[in-house]
Amino acid sequence: MAVRTIIKDGKKLFEVYVNGFNARGTRVQRKRTNIESLRKAEVIEFELKRELAVLKESKVDPRWEEWTEECLNIMKVTYRPSTLYSYQKTLDKWVNKPFKGKELKDITKLDVHSLIFEVIPPETTMHTRKWVLKIIKRVLQMAVDHGKLDRNPCNGMMVKVPETEKKVLTNKEVEIFLTEAKATNHRFYPIWVVALFTGMRSGELYALKWSDVDIENGTISVSKSWSSKNGFTSTKNQKMRIVPISGELSSFLKELKLERGPEEFVLPHPTEWTRGEAAKVLKCFCKSIQITEIRFHDLRATFITNLLARGESLARVMAIVGHADMETTNVYLRKSGIELKDGTEKLGYRLPAAQADNVVQLRNLRK
Repeated sequence: MAVRTIIKDGKKLFEVYVNGFNARGTRVQRKRTNIESLRKAEVIEFELKRELAVLKESKVDPRWEEWTEECLNIMKVTYRPSTLYSYQKTLDKWVNKPFKGKELKDITKLDVHSLIFEVIPPETTMHTRKWVLKIIKRVLQMAVDHGKLDRNPCNGMMVKVPETEKKVLTNKEVEIFLTEAKATNHRFYPIWVVALFTGMRSGELYALKWSDVDIENGTISVSKSWSSKNGFTSTKNQKMRIVPISGELSSFLKELKLERGPEEFVLPHPTEWTRGEAAKVLKCFCKSIQITEIRFHDLRATFITNLLARGESLARVMAIVGHADMETTNVYLRKSGIELKDGTEKLGYRLPAAQADNVVQLRNLRK
């Protein structure tokens, strides 16, 4: 900090410069020149010192990378490790580099739109773009909730994606599938049977214990799930549900209980299942027996669409499979085609009935 005398065009003037740090610890300098008197220079020096003191103590607007780090730490309290891993991976791949150094308050809807539709490579699917936007929205909404922002600049933004086609097995294919799996004593056979007769998710099946199965009353209590990243946790929507046991499944479970003996878990845990390769095993098997090549989750889709196609109510199916949102179940309803069946029978017009006389006259005209 100093007041210096300078000579300019033969005239005595003064120059003031003051060094300091801002709230982020970055070195800053303030400078004024061409001051006509020492007294005025001293007043200006005092004002600049106060300006830097205020700057050092001022509120810091977080940059994108600073907030995302804090945001992910906050999420650790309520989010599963697999969710945090997915968020971190997505942010690192698509968002952190373009937004690095930007203060949250300076991020605009145009910035986000540009990232989603221009910065992200053109070959990227709309589903991926939608997922990236969802995470950006959530990160910025948390900034609003914690007083870092006044409003979320992403409000109203959306990415429209085509509905994903869900593959299901036909009844004939299910018969072939189970017959071949049983005949070859496939290690996944009991897993596939329970999946097709309950609609349970892969992680829920993996976590299923005999203590959850009440064969006498015909019910399965689904309250736990498993994944390689989270271990054993609650179900996807963190709610317990009851799945009814059909007559055929009841007989199967009784035999399986005898076969499994003192085992705690209902189903065996093949190495591929534990490694997350159940979908690959299923697809390869379907290909080998020349039926629709499906993923593991499509066994659940097969269960749902078959129930809906046979008249089971939407509400009951939602309860059985644990859908929290009716729109999720509606996707399967559309797949089953049950909501469209007989819809065109309500048309108010008909084809004209053929009359014998008119047919004879038409033939005579053609002659």
